[in-house]
Amino acid sequence: MVLGSPHKVVADLPRPAGPPAVPARPVPVELSDRFNAAGILRRIQESVSFSVREGAHELTFRALGTQCRISFLADPQLASAFRTSALHWIANFEAKYSRFWPDSLVSAINRAAGADWTVLDAEADRLFALCHELHFLTRGILDPTALPLIQLWNWKEPRTSLPTDAEIEAARARVGWRRVQRAPGKIRLPEPGMSVDLGGVGKEFAVDQISQLARSFGVRSALVDFGADLRVFGLPADGRPAWHIGLEDPRKPGACWTGLAVRDAAVATSGDYLRRFELNGVSYGHILDVRTGRPVMNGVRAVSVLAPSCTQAGMLSTSIFILGPEEGLRLLDSTIGVAGAIVTESGTFHSRTFHQYATS
Repeated sequence: MVLGSPHKVVADLPRPAGPPAVPARPVPVELSDRFNAAGILRRIQESVSFSVREGAHELTFRALGTQCRISFLADPQLASAFRTSALHWIANFEAKYSRFWPDSLVSAINRAAGADWTVLDAEADRLFALCHELHFLTRGILDPTALPLIQLWNWKEPRTSLPTDAEIEAARARVGWRRVQRAPGKIRLPEPGMSVDLGGVGKEFAVDQISQLARSFGVRSALVDFGADLRVFGLPADGRPAWHIGLEDPRKPGACWTGLAVRDAAVATSGDYLRRFELNGVSYGHILDVRTGRPVMNGVRAVSVLAPSCTQAGMLSTSIFILGPEEGLRLLDSTIGVAGAIVTESGTFHSRTFHQYATS
């Protein structure tokens, strides 16, 4: 997905919510003294760029393994305080939940697999409860314990061969959220070699949390975009009646195949056309089906979903990508309050309400 400027606006969008009330004293987010959050913040700050364009504050940086952008309208003093708190929140979140950092909580949970319980604070307890809910809602298609398969099929590694059936089955044997043991304030992976990875929900969850943080600081409107998964509220600074979001064409990366006019909603896209590897003329994407232990190869190239929250949009876009166009379209049309499109090798399929938001 790329941000575009489609030329027409849908007239029958829902009315936006009024601007959030400015809190008397916004509560700043302090930098955690745990999980090396200070080190993560320094790395993020090296990539920060900030400007004011058309009355909108524009903050860009790299975090959570992707390019991030926050465009927002706020009074200058509140804007500065919000920027600081947003970067602190993101540094705290990445330091705590990224599997790539050895000091993180997730790394501690994975090291203890087959042995001890790991203590969780209230925030982590809620996040793993969300993982459980997403696993249940997708009937196991989204599985936070899929890391053994992700590592086996690592699309970044040079390859001369594919994983063997035995290797795939061995990795699948270490996958299964239902086996994870959870109790209030603690979690345990019962078997050695099991591991969790929050990459399937973390970025979208972060988008929602930063959007809520912006509201709490009295930000009048904002676009929060982390790696092209985004959420907006209020109206853009240029006076248009909606935020215009371009959907990238997986057949022509860098170009948009259509655009969406979005107000007070989120958009997430799942695709395998960028993160993949090729072997013997066959392309293997990074999105895996835990039911088979293999990359999805059903002809789907990208799925974009508009939903009330980025977490829901991301859950649906990934699930639909795995399910395929026929079952995925049924899921889209049966879910209240969402719209979406499925781009395949042979054509594009829309949900019944997609046309209400499409701008070209």
